[in-house]
Amino acid sequence: MRLRALLETDALGLRLLGGEDELDRSVRGVMTTDLRDPSRYLTGGELVLTGLAWRRDAADSEPFVRILTGAGVAGLAAGEAELGDIPGDLIEACERHRLPLFAVHETVAFATITEYVVRQVSGERAGDLAAVVDRHRRLMTSGPAGGGPEVVLDLLGSDLDLHAWVLSPTGRQIAGAGAPLPGPVGATLAGHHLAATRTGRRGPHRATVDGVTYSLFPIRNTGRGAAPASRDVRESVLSDWLLAVEADASDWPAARLDLLQGVTQLIAVERDRRDAARTVRRRLAQEVLELVQAAAAPAEIAARLRVAAPVLLPGLGTAPHWQVVVARVDWGAEGAPGSPGGAVASGVAGGPVAQALLEEILVDPAVTGPDSAERIAVAHTADEAIALVPLPALAAPPADATDLAEADDAGGATPAKDEPVLHADALLAAVREPLSAGLADDGRLTLGVSAAVHSPEGLRGALEEARHARRVAAARPGRVCAAGHHELASHVLLLPFVPDDVRRAFTARLLDPLRNYDRRHRAELIPTLEAFLDCDGSWTRCAARLHLHVNTLRYRVGRIEQLTGRDLSRLEDKLDFFLALRMS
Repeated sequence: MRLRALLETDALGLRLLGGEDELDRSVRGVMTTDLRDPSRYLTGGELVLTGLAWRRDAADSEPFVRILTGAGVAGLAAGEAELGDIPGDLIEACERHRLPLFAVHETVAFATITEYVVRQVSGERAGDLAAVVDRHRRLMTSGPAGGGPEVVLDLLGSDLDLHAWVLSPTGRQIAGAGAPLPGPVGATLAGHHLAATRTGRRGPHRATVDGVTYSLFPIRNTGRGAAPASRDVRESVLSDWLLAVEADASDWPAARLDLLQGVTQLIAVERDRRDAARTVRRRLAQEVLELVQAAAAPAEIAARLRVAAPVLLPGLGTAPHWQVVVARVDWGAEGAPGSPGGAVASGVAGGPVAQALLEEILVDPAVTGPDSAERIAVAHTADEAIALVPLPALAAPPADATDLAEADDAGGATPAKDEPVLHADALLAAVREPLSAGLADDGRLTLGVSAAVHSPEGLRGALEEARHARRVAAARPGRVCAAGHHELASHVLLLPFVPDDVRRAFTARLLDPLRNYDRRHRAELIPTLEAFLDCDGSWTRCAARLHLHVNTLRYRVGRIEQLTGRDLSRLEDKLDFFLALRMS
């Protein structure tokens, strides 16, 4: 805005005391001060408001005005409440330095002037930024010259003082300006956004985390691959990005909301470009998957893997190890634990949803940027997604050459202990909260992870292993569940498939007498039993863990045997107690 506009607003009650020829100066902000030297707080273009508390005598005016002029301020407004009329020495100093000077009537608060100027300047900046955003959109649509979403986020920060971040559906930061958003905050915001989207509410959505208010704007794909607007929200809720702005947009004018909507459309162009870049990796995964499922010759699969390796791990000199991850998203009542076919029954194809979600889950949450998933190749069928994940090959062969030969014959895994293999629980640790919100009451995500393999012969077994691990995860309660290959060789594999009535009867027969006794006598027989089994039946180690005398421990174990009719020195009875505790 121009200084002249201040005089044209009667509500401000300003009188011009000097500098009429300088009223076309632009005002970029307001600063109130009574410091003798406020230069450290000035950046240029401000209207300075002062109550003149800095002035002790006439000699103070000249250095004060000289400092303001040197800082490039737009003008000075002095209040009449302290001294009445504005001192002549200040008027003369302003005339010498060609600094416009206004008198502020004692009935007008500085806050009134500040609010007026800030409102005018903010509106003009929004208009300027809208033009920049429109130009940037055209550049990004026609090619990469726009510079990506970071450029427009920088503009939001510099011109509108808005801190903003682009987040994935799991809360991972894809782009941002300034300080990164803490991971837990991003996950919480993504959960708020997904939950609000599932209810059908239109954005922006408001969320408060750690006392800070954010407005969440959906970023929907509007490019060439966009689906019709009438699609089921479940087809996109787990794959759409969001724009998180550190502000409360509930009272924003329509012009500013329209501006932010334009920003989301601009970022959607980048999203469309990223999806296009994934096409090659998806096609490679699809080709390998089809060969593996068709039981193609190992040489044919190996040739396809040699094509995939340089794309997924550029510069890799040797063939990597591979892991297979299978994910499935089920919707509707049939998606409940133990019930297959939820995606099909709900009318929403689960495969494409699981594909986009698996591509996100497999990204390291500590890595930012839209291209951080370049090592991930995910294919999909009608109801599941299958990821082919490369791992760096071993730098040196195993010490025993016989072991290597046996592993080659079996197509099995020989990764080193410190090799960065995927673990099922770790994959979901950072994304469980937001994804549970997006799945709401009618969705489930189940995921299985295979062991690492290093030969084409091993891929078919790895795929079946990952699928079987996913079925183990599906038998567990919860909206987001995973299982790994290591669980397929233990009792953990069997327990989820035991019918509920059998589980209840088995655990009640063994544990209910102990629970009832503990409730009446506070004897802690159940904790004692757990510790005794965990210590492999060692009396001394168990007594030390529970801080008991060995005779006290023997008394408790004897009471357990008396109440249940079992003998804890027998392996069969120990095993029964162990399984009962795991199923309870």
